[in-house]
This record gives sequence, structure tokens and C-alpha cells, in this order.
Amino acid sequence: MTAITAMLDDARPELAPDLPLPKALLLPHAGYIYSGSTAALGYAALERGRGTIRRVVLLGPTHRVWTDGVVLPGVDTLGTPLGEVRVARVATELQDLPQVGVSAEAHAAEHSLEVHLPFLQMVLGDIEVVPLAVGRAEPGEVADVLDALWGGSETVVVVSSDLSHYLPYDAAERVDEATVEQMLRLDLPLTHDQACGATPANGLLLAAQRHGLVPRLLARCSSGDTAGDRRRVVGYVALAFLRPVTD
Repeated sequence: MTAITAMLDDARPELAPDLPLPKALLLPHAGYIYSGSTAALGYAALERGRGTIRRVVLLGPTHRVWTDGVVLPGVDTLGTPLGEVRVARVATELQDLPQVGVSAEAHAAEHSLEVHLPFLQMVLGDIEVVPLAVGRAEPGEVADVLDALWGGSETVVVVSSDLSHYLPYDAAERVDEATVEQMLRLDLPLTHDQACGATPANGLLLAAQRHGLVPRLLARCSSGDTAGDRRRVVGYVALAFLRPVTD
């Protein structure tokens, strides 16, 4: 896809050359003209994992169908304009977690997950995904799912979330800056006024605490900086969560 290729080309020079390969990312899920350039920074950071990363645990909030817990789609593949993406078989890993279920309905029209798939195909090639739509769940319930799927260098976690919604530009700047600072401290909980994907994001923040991950800000902006007007904006952030440095 030409648009994604162009966004990745623009993103690569913006990354610090010494940025380690992330274990997890928090990236936005708006239309590509609005937040694609921000998401591209996170995906450009994953490119060095091509051939090593074989599984992506992808979590996003439900926008259209309310559900309890964390739900899989119950399918074997997901289709994109770039072809099909295989859904990983994780029944054994998740069998003891009662908060995990299956809901094809929750996934059917859920953009928070699907907008990430072409990026993943472009930067990582032939991978499997674990697509998880997150409804009503406590941070610990989401973090327990992540723990069960954590794996090693073959697995990366991507959480899909935008920031504040429909504030005037200057107000959104203040709110989103404070939210990002909170996430950089691994300080939870976030509210849904701060981030539409607060529930999966809170789970990631807790899992990052458990595993000693170090968050790093890659970019923050809003639709007022990209393709929207500044009267009512949506905020976006790209955060990388890095493995702790060991001797």
C-alpha cells in the first residue's frame, strides 16, 4: 500500500538510531490521514524484528459492540488489502483465564484492531496475530492475559488507543501531555476521557510494571496537526516499551 510505504519512509529518519527493538507498543487507531504518521513511527521501530517476531498480540477497545472481558474473534484468518493474516492458536495458553471469551460480533466492524494489520504485514511479513477486543475488564485481568501470552523475542504486544477526543486544540495539548507523562511513569489507571483504549492501555501499563519494561515516547500529536481543524481534535501518541537493560 503506497500510503503506508510513504509513512514508513517518513518515519524511519525520525527514530533514534540506538532505539532498541520494542517488546510492546501503544499506537493510535484513527484513519491513516489523521494518525497514520504517528503509528508509522512505532512500526518502523519494529522492522528490525522481521524474521524474529512471529506473533503479535494485538489489543484494542470495542467501539460498537459492548462485551465483558477480552474476546477473540473465533476465526482462523483476518483479511486485509494485502492478503490474509493468520490468527494464532492460543487456547492452551488462555484456558485458565475466565475473562477470555470469543465474540465474532465484537470483531466484525472493529476498526481499533484492523487498521494495524496492514502496517504489521508491511514491516513483519508472515506473522500470526492474537486479536483481542477488550470490553469491560480490570487492569489485572488484561495484564494476566498479556502475561499468559508474553513469550520471548518471537512475541510483541501492540495496544491500540487514541488519546483525548473532541477538545479544542490547546486544551487537548494540555490534557494529552499530562496523560503521556502519566503513562511514562507507568501510573495507572487511565480514564476513558484520557484515552479511548484506556482499558487495554491500563493492562499494558500494569504488565510493563511486572516485567520491568521502560516506556519511551516516540511521538505525540493530534488531528489538529495532521488532517483536521483545531476546534475539536483527537489526540494520538506512539509509545515504545523497551526491555530492561541487563549486564
